[in-house]
Amino acid sequence: LSERKIYALNLISSPGSGKTTLIEALLARFDGKGGVAVVEGDIETEIDAERIRKHGVQVRQINTRSTCHIQPSRLLSVLREMDLSETRLLLVENVGNLVCPAEVSLGEDARVVLLSVTEGDEKPLKYPLVFKTSDLLVITKTDLLPYVTFDVDRVRRAARAANPAVEIFEVSATTGAGMSALLDRIEAMRATKK
Repeated sequence: LSERKIYALNLISSPGSGKTTLIEALLARFDGKGGVAVVEGDIETEIDAERIRKHGVQVRQINTRSTCHIQPSRLLSVLREMDLSETRLLLVENVGNLVCPAEVSLGEDARVVLLSVTEGDEKPLKYPLVFKTSDLLVITKTDLLPYVTFDVDRVRRAARAANPAVEIFEVSATTGAGMSALLDRIEAMRATKK
């Protein structure tokens, strides 16, 4: 990836936090700019890959069966099957899990952890490693804040206690709130690899 000057993002979260939706928003942002490839990781099925395929980008599915994260060797095998000659941004959606993926580097340039407001605000305290090792924290589904008990400030404090340098974004894919700032940041990060 480094030799090819491909910027790689490793997206980690619990199941249902919004990884695929974030990838779809990124693909819409980069539409026409080309150069984006996606690797989807799940225990079973190609449901997420089918969603991504509709955006007309190169996508590969890794089904880990019983493994709780993408193994680097599996990712490398899939990358070797892909035509990456025009790729400038690789998005890897890891298996939905806050524990195992945090322990394994996939050679990414940046790690993004997503946390949905429906999950509870104690996650940075219970699973500190993924927050410690992530460059971005994306708090998702913020349009649901009026309907759940979730203290955004508590999450911010706990995440920054684990990783003072983590950049935090609050977004709603439904309303679009915060999405532009997040996508601008990812685009700026991608632009640093030339």
